[in-house]
Amino acid sequence: MSHKLIQDALFNAKSVRELDRLAIEDEGIAGIVLMKRAGRAVLQELLELYGAPSLLSVFCGGGNNGGDGYILAALAAEKHIPVQVFELSEELSGDAAIARQYAEQAKVMCTAFDSSLDIVEGVIVDSLLGTGYSGQLRPAYAEAIQIINDSGLPVVAVDIPSGLQADNGAVAELSVQADITITFIGAKPGLFSGRGPSVCGEVMYHSLDVPEAIFDQVAPDAELLDLAELLDYFPQLDVDAHKTQRGHTMVVGGDRGFGGAAIMAAETSARLGSGMTSLATRPEHIDAMLVRQPEVMACGVVSGQDLEPLLERPNVLVVGPGLGRSSWSEQLLQKAVAAQLPMVLDADGLNILAEGRVVPNPDGRQWVLTPHCGEAARLLNVTVAEIEADRFAAVRQLQKKYAAVVLLKGPGTLIAGPEEIIKVCPYGNPAMATAGMGDILSGVIGALIAQGFDLQTAAELGCCLHSSAADMAAEELGSRGLVATDILPYLHRLLNQEYL
Repeated sequence: MSHKLIQDALFNAKSVRELDRLAIEDEGIAGIVLMKRAGRAVLQELLELYGAPSLLSVFCGGGNNGGDGYILAALAAEKHIPVQVFELSEELSGDAAIARQYAEQAKVMCTAFDSSLDIVEGVIVDSLLGTGYSGQLRPAYAEAIQIINDSGLPVVAVDIPSGLQADNGAVAELSVQADITITFIGAKPGLFSGRGPSVCGEVMYHSLDVPEAIFDQVAPDAELLDLAELLDYFPQLDVDAHKTQRGHTMVVGGDRGFGGAAIMAAETSARLGSGMTSLATRPEHIDAMLVRQPEVMACGVVSGQDLEPLLERPNVLVVGPGLGRSSWSEQLLQKAVAAQLPMVLDADGLNILAEGRVVPNPDGRQWVLTPHCGEAARLLNVTVAEIEADRFAAVRQLQKKYAAVVLLKGPGTLIAGPEEIIKVCPYGNPAMATAGMGDILSGVIGALIAQGFDLQTAAELGCCLHSSAADMAAEELGSRGLVATDILPYLHRLLNQEYL
């Protein structure tokens, strides 16, 4: 999914309603005027992308989202574009009723929705539900959405694909699968996380010429990250810099059968600029590490007692890649926690934590947790379905419970720290759903912390670097068959601010 926004602030449905109210009551912009601007914005984008379609089929619900559709239909008819409206509500009021009158005046054919409908040409516009939707779909709406998705035609969603929840990106049953989504006034968090990236297509933003002053009165609920801005935090390298000034990352992990995960994390740390990188792992993995990346100082440890003296060297730990859940794994994690160093905790490190086998000391804790949905569910003792139903709520709960910076992986990765606003990563693609990607991410974040980044910035920049590198790799190499280590060369390019 790509996005074209002029602002990175994201507003949930309640906040958008408040922005609408301020525009109407404080700025004196009539609701029907905003509706007309929305209709014009959709038509403009539609024509730029597809040209004048042979037929425009607009599905209209009963609320203001449906009103936007009626306005769009009227404007299309005025341009002599063949247009038909399928109505799913007989009762309209307020601005939506006025909008329907505009469509009637423009001689638009408006007919009641019929489940036997078959659309075989042109472009379809989804103007059914908008941001007010939550819960279960009424049968007629579910049938309409299924017809839209089965058409095989280009689909434009007005404000948000119907069936997608604006606040969290969840889909209870099904949603419209849009090719483009044109969102208004405030971009919604659900467009960029959860199921949003899968169903929105390209997201385009239009302010509808609402004065910027109103945005100062409503705090955003989330914020999109920007890689170029985050890269500006990198300091210039002094000509007399030496390796100890760039930190020392230690990766702890790699139980029997899982050596590759720890090796990948360590190699990534070295390549992302950590002045020194070491690996504490099972002795049988040492040779593989040295062959793969001889710059990594690989140490074989058979117990937590072996690890303890090594923990005096690093200034950040990456614990969890390939760690396993054996007694060896638990001993290493206990020693790592006791060292009270900044720590990136991933994979089985999170699972051991969730099982209560390691009790962290909350005083002065400096952790970055990087769970996927399954690990997050175990950490919160809930089901994966509950995590996916509201990823934003889940990441907040994790941050509060563990007093850590939490990076909840998945489509539209979320990052929550002590500050209120959740950060959303707008990069990434389905090719990343493969083993080892999380180990690479842990190595990236650890290397950034080693170089002096605070935990929040390291998590934000690390996530964006990782996902953007995967986007570049998928574009050049293809999405199928991409493996985690394929992204390492692209990480190096981005780190040196190439291709931005």
